[in-house]
Amino acid sequence: MGFFEEQNGRLIFRENGETVQVEAWGTDSLRVRSRILSDIEEGNAALLKQPAGQVQIQMDEWSAEITNGNIKALLEVQPWGKALQMSFYNQKGELLLREISNGGSLVRKARYYRNRPGGSFYLKATFESNPKEKIFGMGQYQQERMDLKGCNLELAHRNSQASIPFYVSSLGYGFLWNNAAIGEVHFGLNTTEWVAQSTKQLDYWITAGDTPAKIEEHYADATGKAPMMPEFGLGFWQCKLRYYNQQQVVDIASEYKRRGIPLDVLVIDYYHWKRCGDYRFDEEYFPNPKEMVQQLHDMGIETMVSVWPQVDWRSENYEEMKQQGLLVKSNAGIDVQMLFHGNNVFMDPTNPRTRKYVWDKCRKNYADLGIHTFWLDEAEPEFGTYEYDNYRYHAGPVEEIGNIYPREYARMFYEGQKEMGQEHIVNLIRCAWAGSQRYGALVWSGDIMSTYEDFRKQICAGIHMGLCGIPWWTTDIGGFHGGYTEKPEFREMLVRWFQFGTFCPVMRLHGCRQPAQQIINKAGEVREQTGADNEIWSFGEEAYPILKKFIAIRELMRDYTRGLMKEAHEKGAPVIRALFYEFPEDPASWDAQYEYLFGPDLLIAPVCWEHAGSRKVYLPAGADWIHAGTGEAYAGGQEYEVEAPLETLPVFLRDGNQSYLIGEI
Repeated sequence: MGFFEEQNGRLIFRENGETVQVEAWGTDSLRVRSRILSDIEEGNAALLKQPAGQVQIQMDEWSAEITNGNIKALLEVQPWGKALQMSFYNQKGELLLREISNGGSLVRKARYYRNRPGGSFYLKATFESNPKEKIFGMGQYQQERMDLKGCNLELAHRNSQASIPFYVSSLGYGFLWNNAAIGEVHFGLNTTEWVAQSTKQLDYWITAGDTPAKIEEHYADATGKAPMMPEFGLGFWQCKLRYYNQQQVVDIASEYKRRGIPLDVLVIDYYHWKRCGDYRFDEEYFPNPKEMVQQLHDMGIETMVSVWPQVDWRSENYEEMKQQGLLVKSNAGIDVQMLFHGNNVFMDPTNPRTRKYVWDKCRKNYADLGIHTFWLDEAEPEFGTYEYDNYRYHAGPVEEIGNIYPREYARMFYEGQKEMGQEHIVNLIRCAWAGSQRYGALVWSGDIMSTYEDFRKQICAGIHMGLCGIPWWTTDIGGFHGGYTEKPEFREMLVRWFQFGTFCPVMRLHGCRQPAQQIINKAGEVREQTGADNEIWSFGEEAYPILKKFIAIRELMRDYTRGLMKEAHEKGAPVIRALFYEFPEDPASWDAQYEYLFGPDLLIAPVCWEHAGSRKVYLPAGADWIHAGTGEAYAGGQEYEVEAPLETLPVFLRDGNQSYLIGEI
């Protein structure tokens, strides 16, 4: 009896209580699972069921191979300790990724399991590392890094951090850690280590592709694609913390209309309710929300409303939700999971009954009024202390399954809207996990600071998010915290950020502007504050015409942007693209930072340093480039110092495409 066997096109290895299963999972892709003293679990954290493809399996006593199109796994039993080592190759025979060996007398384990109480395991999977490899993706981490080689990353969500465990390698493969457990990954120069703090089994997916675009297409097939972006997602969105009453909302919309400034969406932020968990407007400040929504629709403007997953102990729905088991549970202590305007616990969207209950409330109190898009805030969720081992969802312990929360939150609204017959769905959300894109999730980068440093971090984050399957992504233009509207330095930065926002998948102005105003209701309660004005005419006479111009540029690009959204929907292509996505043969494109492609034709170089009037721009080899502002031609494969006074930024047209923009920027 050998170590290997074939079962229904799957390659199985067994030794000393461990079962390893390798199978084809989509085009040029393989799925690997391993478990100790149990059968392989068939559930999926992120992957959709895929056809097997053209599978070939060969076996002998000490080794076996499984090939699916352009990827092959070689499984070899090492004589010392009979440990299994797996290696992955492309169709050219080039090594993509390999587990560590047992090291002979070192007795290392590529798949290391340590028992935990309750039948789960601490798991560490270790691979050899190619020091020349470059790694991109993994979601949204607040750092100024493009190549993630050498980085240590937490596999957990926080406010402004979205952990999506998929990366694209410069060696020509993509890798998904198909495990929603809290953990970490270390992209070291000697080894790569993936850690799950609590899990039942190892589960990952690997795909081979000759180009990053092909890798992304395989990944989108495996985890899902975004729906088609609604038309109102292509223009300008106005938001602030916060429009706190009905008249204010209508007045702001009317002023945009009076000034002739196109506005697609106006956003009503949090605490338009009385208590978290009420899921409805507070009548004191919004006495006739249906009339308000209709007024905005008559102006051609969609209304977006914020929804929080917190449920205040004083909410009108708290006792019923608690009795019905629709809330996240704390394993110890009192169920207070966030302190904000009261004691709050989180609703549990991993529970199908919760999804139905909360959507029914939101349908009745929002969707039935004509509201077609929602702002799903706090989606990590934002536990007060991020002590993940202290919480449990319907789907399991947070340590074991916690990272699916934002995806199931998006799913709750998407499925409810689809049931109502809504065709094109987009909902703004503060976090995501693998597969969130298929539920209409537009991720924004959270409560970031109003600084140039944070501005630069968002450029990196947007590129990484696109590479890990989230094509719809945006930021709070100008940052969220610390923006004083009267300060010249903030006004300058806001203009620069606004220019960047024009070339993001969604263009949305938001922030907690200072100085803020206190709000007290008729009962004498202090309510959530409202920030200083945050409309495009709020930042002085110099800024206003520049901001107005860039909204007009966004409108000019509507056909182009619609085409990018169609490509994202059909192929999973990112809207914001790293230079190497389009120019993988140019080595310098893999090193570019603080610049990106907006679709295939527009190279964007935001000015993201204080008082800068110019910046260096690298133009990839393999194309000729036209400066959108001046019409001047530039050769690819070189770096240039490009002038950029405050009213503009460097934008280049690939091979002269989208020439209607020449002179407009």
